[in-house]
Amino acid sequence: MTGIPCALMRGGTSKGGIFLAQDLPADPAARDDLLLRIMGSPDVRQIDGLGGAHPLTSKVGVVSPAEDDDADIDYLFLQVAVDQPVVSTSQTCGNILAAVAPFAIERGLVPARDGRTVVRVRMVNTAAVAALTVLTPGGEVTYQGDAEISGVPGTAAPIEVELEPAAGALLPTGNPIDVIAGVEATLIDNGMASVLVRAADLGLTGGEDPATLEGDPEVVRRVAEIRAAAFPLMGIAGTPETTTTPKIVLLSAPAAGGTLRTRSFIPFRVHEAIGVLGAATAAAGARLAGTVAEGLAILPAADAPLRVEHPTGFFDLYVDPVPGDPTRVGRTRVVRTARMIMDGRVHPSSHPAAATKESR
Repeated sequence: MTGIPCALMRGGTSKGGIFLAQDLPADPAARDDLLLRIMGSPDVRQIDGLGGAHPLTSKVGVVSPAEDDDADIDYLFLQVAVDQPVVSTSQTCGNILAAVAPFAIERGLVPARDGRTVVRVRMVNTAAVAALTVLTPGGEVTYQGDAEISGVPGTAAPIEVELEPAAGALLPTGNPIDVIAGVEATLIDNGMASVLVRAADLGLTGGEDPATLEGDPEVVRRVAEIRAAAFPLMGIAGTPETTTTPKIVLLSAPAAGGTLRTRSFIPFRVHEAIGVLGAATAAAGARLAGTVAEGLAILPAADAPLRVEHPTGFFDLYVDPVPGDPTRVGRTRVVRTARMIMDGRVHPSSHPAAATKESR
């Protein structure tokens, strides 16, 4: 058994397998079948693979040299479903984004500089470009440092992420508020197609923990209804069952001195924190006038970060306004961390990726 070269990495508050594109099948169907067997899906425990039995730990990043000079590397994100034989490319992931930059340096795709190395990454799923600054003292990646992010124990080296403005419309419908499925919502995409909804409009405080929200059948039903109604308005292809966007983000007033409190559905489970691009999109909603965040968000001073509160802490980021244009935002900047957990070869299961019997 030779296995397949793979790095198991944490990126931000997510974890997954990172691969070079050359080490995976070029055919998408063959690639997806292989990744299901590598991650151990479909199985609620993912007992026979790398997956950690949760969407946040069942992720894959595929890295290759960039196809043009606008970036250094191309990064394709794949969300591997835990309990279904589904691999989705319908979204990107800003947390795994933090892992692919040091991975690219480690694999020799980007030459390391002494001190800091900037890696320009094209997110293939969305065509957006981000510049990531990785600490490389002596020309080598270091994961040791004193940066701390909520949802991750301990500290690590900071990775500065600067997201360029999304190429498409920030507000897909052109409206700061639309009424969908009987509720006011802001349909917005600052890197992650999202539907922002006031928690109070669903009879919630916004401070409920993820398990409580996931266990409330009426909340689950309403979120699914709102999400389905948003599909045609946001121009999202696929079906609500097979496509992971848009995300539904419940908003409420901050409870711990931040800008805004959030609860993010991803799309069926509730995030224990919030994704990078999800936070960037919620923060953009707070920056714009007339959205559902108005009246809830407490905006900081111009030179201070926006603090997005989530179930396990907070997420600080900068979202630059565009003077004179209330329908747009500029660059988004955030600090993430990443860590190499394992670098070696993974041996996929030989079983086909088909429905499995319930675990006992």
